[in-house]
Amino acid sequence: MPKFEDSIINGLAKKYGEIVRKSRPNVFEDIVDSIISQQLSVKAAATILDRVKSLFADRKITPNLLLNLDDLSLRNCGMSWAKAKYAKDLATKTLDGTLQLDKLDQMSDQEIIDHLVIVKGVGQWTAEMILMFTLVRPDIFPVDDLGIQNAMCRLYNLKPTKTLKQRMQKIAKTWSPNRTLACQYLWKSLDEKE
Repeated sequence: MPKFEDSIINGLAKKYGEIVRKSRPNVFEDIVDSIISQQLSVKAAATILDRVKSLFADRKITPNLLLNLDDLSLRNCGMSWAKAKYAKDLATKTLDGTLQLDKLDQMSDQEIIDHLVIVKGVGQWTAEMILMFTLVRPDIFPVDDLGIQNAMCRLYNLKPTKTLKQRMQKIAKTWSPNRTLACQYLWKSLDEKE
């Protein structure tokens, strides 16, 4: 387990122990999951994803099969109309080669972000979640994540002002090259608080 130049993160690491991180093999499905999860609780998103998976014979979401579903089927699973369109845009761009998910491992973090945001409904935050949890990139800091902001405000006694993100980034620089792990400890601290 890495040692951080930050007593707060080291304290969280000591308290929670090692966090095991494993890559997930289905990048396409994980992006669909990320689209579904936007602005929803973890529980609600998991329920919707489970319903969407139930539409597929082997519960594996693929671009071809997703495009064959009508938007109403996705809507009946709990997806908004907009998210259904975003998922279809993802499938279309994957199939026509605009999006090359099989080449992500060869790209830098920023190249992956730039590549993924060409999909409607996929922004910086969604791309960062894919980097962190699907591709297991070690040094990602999602400064726009509300959970990270809340945890840092509480633990570092920061105030939510116009300069909050700059102050967060300055603190997070000391966590490099393990900012992803530091963020996971911050999220874990929120779980306990609740």
